[in-house]
Amino acid sequence: MVSLNVSWCLLVSVFSVQLKVLAIDEHLNVVHQDNVQFDSALPEFRTQGGVHLHPDRLTVTSPVLMWVKALDLLLDKMKRVGFDFSHVQALSGSGQQHGSVYWRRGASRTLQDLDPDQDLHHLLKSSFSVLDSPVWMDSSTRTQCLHLQDTVGGALRLAQITGSTAYERFTGNQIAKMRQSRGVEFEDTERISLVSSFAASLFLGGYAAIDYSDGSGMNLLDISTRTWSEICLQATAPHLDLLLGLPRPPTSVLGPVSAYFIHRYGFSDFKNGSLTRERIRNECAGGSWEVFSAALRETPLGNDGNIGFYFDTMEITCLNKPETKVRALVEGQFLSRRLHAERLGYNIVPGTRVLATGGASSNRDILQVLSDVFNAPVFTIDLNNSACLGSAYRAMHGLVADSGVSFFDVVKKAADPQLVVNPHPEAAQ
Repeated sequence: MVSLNVSWCLLVSVFSVQLKVLAIDEHLNVVHQDNVQFDSALPEFRTQGGVHLHPDRLTVTSPVLMWVKALDLLLDKMKRVGFDFSHVQALSGSGQQHGSVYWRRGASRTLQDLDPDQDLHHLLKSSFSVLDSPVWMDSSTRTQCLHLQDTVGGALRLAQITGSTAYERFTGNQIAKMRQSRGVEFEDTERISLVSSFAASLFLGGYAAIDYSDGSGMNLLDISTRTWSEICLQATAPHLDLLLGLPRPPTSVLGPVSAYFIHRYGFSDFKNGSLTRERIRNECAGGSWEVFSAALRETPLGNDGNIGFYFDTMEITCLNKPETKVRALVEGQFLSRRLHAERLGYNIVPGTRVLATGGASSNRDILQVLSDVFNAPVFTIDLNNSACLGSAYRAMHGLVADSGVSFFDVVKKAADPQLVVNPHPEAAQ
């Protein structure tokens, strides 16, 4: 048994459509969770699904100040309901991968001297050289991807260095585009963060390091040395290493929470596919998950041969029946997951089990389709905020990692996943 000797661990997650918070106690029980939906809670930013789709239908961004203001709202909500921040002994986070935040020159000084009597979004309104942050849905950097691959010696060589060929959404290619298309703003940038390290920077009152795991999704990190690849940096932007800072292990304790949060909220001074489903739900089920689930129950396995491939940034031709379209979407998404798993080398054989996480894992009818597609039983944990929970576990592990305690030892007392559905007998066909 690992004795952690702590009260609560807090996790803040910046996702595409919302900001989430979750707190666990020393027994890994969830003691608080809440969220702020960007579209509904912050309509002044005029986002749809938390993003802005630009006229070229390739460029997709999110307002960085929307994320900051959402944090203000979320922490204020927690304070109003009596959440005792002084119980929090460790804090971790997660963020949508690949997104980038561009801090203006002088922002580090602002972060270090925040007035606890004012909201963060007011204090930081002039701290970003780029107000619309590129996010993972962006696919506008094909030219930069080709240049990067050509510079390093081809797609295979890039994959050997960074673990992946060039993808439009990856941060390095987004940075290259930013330097080329918005040179004035780029020259006024003193630091570039990922969404995850941006959120950590807010709590630190200084720039947080990018961790190895998130850094591996940038086409910039040499995964063999866990340092920035010189040839990739040179192909992207001059002096980029200075803008990124040194990457750190994911288990690193970055430092204490800043005085701003101690004085404003009472933290103690102690040293990480749903958009499309929601769109089809709105179009075909009147915005109701109950009607959406009924459509899945009322349509046959295999959907009479109808499979949906949905590209939300371009025009599509709709299937006639709403219920057919619902099943086409869900079966199509899970068929894609199965194909991807098999290409990675996973064998779907008798005895295979599927562990479902994420918001959709609370919908039994969606899980039934998943089970049928994989012809395997599906298990879930008793919480749909699994990314939040995992990062809360990471925060707890951070308290004892330096003493050699493994992550497994910290989380082994967590509840086992529970069986939710088994495949229908005819699924094997």
